[in-house]
Amino acid sequence: MSARRRRRAAAEQEEEEEEEEDEAAESSDKEVDLEERLHELDLRSDSDIPDVPPPTDSTPEILKRALSGLSARWKNWWIRGILSLAMISGFFLIIYLGSFMLMLLVLSIQVKCYHEIITIGYRVYHSYDLPWFRSLSWYFLLCVNYFFYGETVADYFATFVQRREQLQFLIRYHRFISFALYLTGFCMFVLSLVKKHYRLQFYMFAWTHVTLLITVTQSHLVIQNLFEGMIWFLVPISSVICNDITAYIFGFFFGRTPLIKLSPKKTWEGFIGGFFSTVVFGFIFSYFLAQHQYFVCPVEYNSETNRFVTECEPSELFQMKKYSVPPLLQAVVGWETVNMYPFQMHSFALSTFASLIGPFGGFFASGFKRAFKIKDFADTIPGHGGIMDRFDCQYLMATFVHVYITSFIRSSDIYCLPFASQGFTPSMSVAETCTIRLMSKDIQACHLFLKVLTPATVR
Repeated sequence: MSARRRRRAAAEQEEEEEEEEDEAAESSDKEVDLEERLHELDLRSDSDIPDVPPPTDSTPEILKRALSGLSARWKNWWIRGILSLAMISGFFLIIYLGSFMLMLLVLSIQVKCYHEIITIGYRVYHSYDLPWFRSLSWYFLLCVNYFFYGETVADYFATFVQRREQLQFLIRYHRFISFALYLTGFCMFVLSLVKKHYRLQFYMFAWTHVTLLITVTQSHLVIQNLFEGMIWFLVPISSVICNDITAYIFGFFFGRTPLIKLSPKKTWEGFIGGFFSTVVFGFIFSYFLAQHQYFVCPVEYNSETNRFVTECEPSELFQMKKYSVPPLLQAVVGWETVNMYPFQMHSFALSTFASLIGPFGGFFASGFKRAFKIKDFADTIPGHGGIMDRFDCQYLMATFVHVYITSFIRSSDIYCLPFASQGFTPSMSVAETCTIRLMSKDIQACHLFLKVLTPATVR
């Protein structure tokens, strides 16, 4: 009996082991199938990406009728030309209205660019009916803008904030509030995750954050450049616009040699012609702007008049100086010395970047549009496409200008010594012993820093 029981127990154990092996094999097969499906999803070709509906033609009817007798090539030339002149005229009008209107313009362009990129993602994946995608995208835009504009208020509106207790609370805990707002959106995203769509939802989460990096962060740098002086805003932006226009003109009339496969219409003739035109334009435009305080003085907020002011004693960058002409060029131009503003030397660097590196922002955008099989980001501007189509190079330029200013223009160690003669009236001990180490652009920033400090020796 005992031997029979042992044999039965052994048989039962074998059966259990076989069942466990079968279950493990089935589980392994399921895991392999899942991995294969996910691998196939990752290796989808571009042809598997859903098509984005093509944008409609938004050209005004009056232009269509006026240009109806022209070929498509020349019709596009005139439409682009007329709209370009209209946009440039509007830009000059906003410059005349002042710094605050320029900041609103930057904010409006940022929101529109963000909308165009997010809309592409929504159109591509709308069939999946992902919950809260657009709502969370706009919520994160508000959070990031709240953070960056709050930082700007704290940096440039210190005297205004000191007079209002409510703002003092918001500024004091600004970063904590910003982080709390972002965490709220983060938790909402986690709660919105839907089974079978996890990977796709994380794709869209990354899409939103990369879009924020491209648009909001760069537009913040544009505004930072504006506060350094309107010339640091106008010369880079105008250089990119000039390069875009002249490269198109040279390519239209003389283009024969393709430049890059991502943009088949771009040619070497246009690229080279745009470079030389932009350098000359930047040099001449800088000479004109450097003569006026309105363009060269840092933009500051006057809390007494509640207005932005651009009044200062121009720095050495904007004071005419005499330079010796290199011996090799003296025989060509016939001059031994030349008078020019030091900023004009910096304009060479800005113009060179705008014409040689800036276009790669456009090539990047071209690759992005090809990936989703679209011609333009939107149809906001007839003949030009969307707002993002016109500002794809500007964001790259804004980063370069900000890095250029902090690296080569600002001093990393500015000492603000006795201010009594400069109109600063703290206690004499402070005026005599004040030595402030801070990243700053000029003596006016040191004044502003001191005004918000308690009257004690600062080091």
